[in-house]
Amino acid sequence: MSDIEDAVARHYTTGALTTRVRDALKASGVNPDSATAADLKASDEFHTGGVAATDHLFNQLSLTPATRVLDIGCGIGGTSRYVADRFGAKVTGFDLTPEFVETAKSLSELVRLSDKVSFLEGSALDMPVPDAGFDLAIMLHVGMNIEDKQGIFSEVSRALAKDGTFALFDVMRGHVDEPMAFPLPWSTQPDTSFVDKPEFYKKSAEHSGLSLVSENDRTEFALAFFEEAFAKAAKDGPAPMGIHLMMGETAPEKFKNYFANLRAGRIRPTEMIFKKTG
Repeated sequence: MSDIEDAVARHYTTGALTTRVRDALKASGVNPDSATAADLKASDEFHTGGVAATDHLFNQLSLTPATRVLDIGCGIGGTSRYVADRFGAKVTGFDLTPEFVETAKSLSELVRLSDKVSFLEGSALDMPVPDAGFDLAIMLHVGMNIEDKQGIFSEVSRALAKDGTFALFDVMRGHVDEPMAFPLPWSTQPDTSFVDKPEFYKKSAEHSGLSLVSENDRTEFALAFFEEAFAKAAKDGPAPMGIHLMMGETAPEKFKNYFANLRAGRIRPTEMIFKKTG
């Protein structure tokens, strides 16, 4: 693990995460021992817009129970469980952060999906998976922590079978070229944040034998999502379940800065879908 990767893993390590998720389930009126994948959705889809954003991306894809899925930077396994629960497909997920991987395993066992999902520790620049072993690779809010975008796309191309698909949803640079406000959900400070323009992703993909199928700017969706979330929190207080469980005590400041950067045009949440052409 490089120094940057070690710093990223430490950023996401908050301690006793599985216990805190179980406690949040109880506070929400759910018995953890009879919880379902749906009960976890408020806290385990660690990206802009949560499960609504996941739905939007996957509604553009074609999956069957036979689809072999790779979840890059899987976090605590929320999207992996989403795929297994909705489509019946088997998923391999990996993440840099040991606590995330252990939590992903524990929560998948909790909701009885361990037979469909498996989790490993590993880097997106050296994926712990075989060549041509997957039909679909997914990556949601991971690229912001990785400077070497070309390295990501090269590894994705290696891992995908012929005609495979790569679907991603990342925070990218917007039209306003000025410094971002920190801390942010993916980084406390600029030296572990590598938010790039969409053009850089597309160029890296092209050099790796991946052809762009579609691109969606999700800025308006994200603005509406945060406005609604802030209004609800102001009215009802913070919900027990939420992605704040993975962000520590500075979660409110990180959300505030994210929204400020988004509204100022410094960042642009963006979907991209690619096909392996070689």
